[in-house]
Amino acid sequence: MMSDSVTLRAWKGMTPHLGERVYIDPQCMVLGDVDLGDDSSVWPMAVVRGDMHRIRIGARTSVQDGSVLHITHASDFNPDGFPLTIGNEVTIGHKAILHGCTLGDRILVGMGAIVMDGAVVEDEVIIAAGAVVPPGKQLAGGHVYAGNPAKALRPLKDKERAFFAYTAGNYVKLKDEYLATVEG
Repeated sequence: MMSDSVTLRAWKGMTPHLGERVYIDPQCMVLGDVDLGDDSSVWPMAVVRGDMHRIRIGARTSVQDGSVLHITHASDFNPDGFPLTIGNEVTIGHKAILHGCTLGDRILVGMGAIVMDGAVVEDEVIIAAGAVVPPGKQLAGGHVYAGNPAKALRPLKDKERAFFAYTAGNYVKLKDEYLATVEG
């Protein structure tokens, strides 16, 4: 793991917890109540901010450059708030925003996509670049979604289903190369 005191930050007694072989780029920030699963990675300029609720990120998940991951705090308007929960083998494209939502396993979040408070994305979904998933929306597994608001375009093709494991593995390989340069 590559990090310094600015990259990984405790907040109100909560310190980020990293699984095995996690890569944290020195130019990102991971703060507070955050768990990152084994073989996951957080790339330059990404922010993972678990300051007012928890963030849980599964194994083999990559948070790419410039992405913002945050939560919805508890309030009179939403007594329980919404944590941010992300499953395994999720690829979060550059500059995506995930806010207080739940993502299952094997998902591709396209560059610049936004998934908002209380939204639930089931397993094996592609969210197209620039798509906006509105608050509280549920995306059924096995489809490609695009637009603002995001709508199902079509069922996934077999090649797209195979891409989930490929892209997760590709980012695991890349983060291992980065870790080797730090540890070597």
